[in-house]
Amino acid sequence: MSPRTVLVTGATGYVGGQLVPALLSAGWHVRVLARTPARLPQDWRDEVEVVQGDATKREDLERALGGTTAAYYLLHSMDAQGGFRERDRELAEKFATVAREQNVSRIVYLSGLHPDGDLSDHLASRVEVGRILLDSGVPTAVLQAGIVLGDGSASFDMLRHLSERLPAAIGPKWLRNRIQPIAIDDVVHYLVAAADLDPSVNRTIDIGMDEVLTYSDMMRRYARVTGLKPRLVGTVPVLTPGLASHWVGLVTPVSKHIARPLVGSLIHDAVKHENDAAELLGDPPGGTLGFEAAVARATAHLDPGRWGRTLTRIGAAVAACAAVGSVLTKPNGEWYAQLRKPSWQPPAAAFPLVWTTLYVLITVAATATSADLEESGAADDAAAFRRALWVNLVLNAGWSGLFFRVHNLPLATVGAAALAASSADLTRRGAKAGPGKALAFGAYAGWCTFATALSGTIARLNRR
Repeated sequence: MSPRTVLVTGATGYVGGQLVPALLSAGWHVRVLARTPARLPQDWRDEVEVVQGDATKREDLERALGGTTAAYYLLHSMDAQGGFRERDRELAEKFATVAREQNVSRIVYLSGLHPDGDLSDHLASRVEVGRILLDSGVPTAVLQAGIVLGDGSASFDMLRHLSERLPAAIGPKWLRNRIQPIAIDDVVHYLVAAADLDPSVNRTIDIGMDEVLTYSDMMRRYARVTGLKPRLVGTVPVLTPGLASHWVGLVTPVSKHIARPLVGSLIHDAVKHENDAAELLGDPPGGTLGFEAAVARATAHLDPGRWGRTLTRIGAAVAACAAVGSVLTKPNGEWYAQLRKPSWQPPAAAFPLVWTTLYVLITVAATATSADLEESGAADDAAAFRRALWVNLVLNAGWSGLFFRVHNLPLATVGAAALAASSADLTRRGAKAGPGKALAFGAYAGWCTFATALSGTIARLNRR
């Protein structure tokens, strides 16, 4: 007997990429719809039928859904473009219509656990998509999960990097919200089983591990499982999801465009209201994984200590630069006091405040850039970035000596210009690791450019 055909959309995503080999192992003939087939994982790309197309185009959906028994809808918008709710709604409606016309027997959709009442825009959109599919006339199973624990899951990556990189953190009050996470292997088990549900089943199904945790609990327990030092986590009521997403974008490799919907979802409790997943779908062999076991499996091939080692090395270099620059600087000396200065020079008290802030930004952004590039496999880029950073720090400390000790104003201006150019280069290199890093280095480059203009003006006003 020929195997049944199942369509997987979103196969280039994390969950879809894990689901496809499981469906193949379960005996399905798997078809995937992909705009860019080259992005499909190589380990199973040649074992599936690939339909190149776009889920927004009806004719591509007809080709993809024709002759299928079941279809997995793993599409949703997590981007910075406006109108994502309308786009998600139109895409789901089109998919539902074509699936019904092509006599698909089952739709399976992965949504999120959520409370009743008002929801964040992204979570509300996912709930709306689930309702559209449930109302399609095609029997639909909407599996609702909280944070998915697995290497490559955006929600796990955010948890992982925040836990590794913040030994002490003051975060928003949603760190105390209740969450029921689930291991990726268990999500895949339930998704595969959902394709064979009885046609009478048309409903949501909540899935998750037995334990309910808070985000701060998960950060602390992640540290314990991976051998990191204990994490201290507190909360304040003033950090908005928008601000938090920018902060996450700076500290972690998760872009603010992905962080924003993730953070938006975390402002709600994410716990199961239905507890019959085992009855409907059967539990995974051995039962669902607990938090510690799921984290241990997800981090088996990772290096949780990379950030700490990198921070120690870069932090020491930046601190040495700051210390040398401080020793060389003599803002209260007689020579400096006699110099003519432009009216737009900031007050003396501003300089230590600005430089202290910039040194902190440099340390965090440089550590994040180096660690993120290494983790993404760009070891050569990471090494080149660190070399550029060492040069920058030498120029940084050297400028103070040229200005305050050598008293060579033209040469100090050239040194400041070299420092500004080097800082702009760091901005370019940091952008490879994410816009948050580029923004931090951009502030540094902007200040160095201002310092160059100030040095040049002082040199012009004090020609001998």
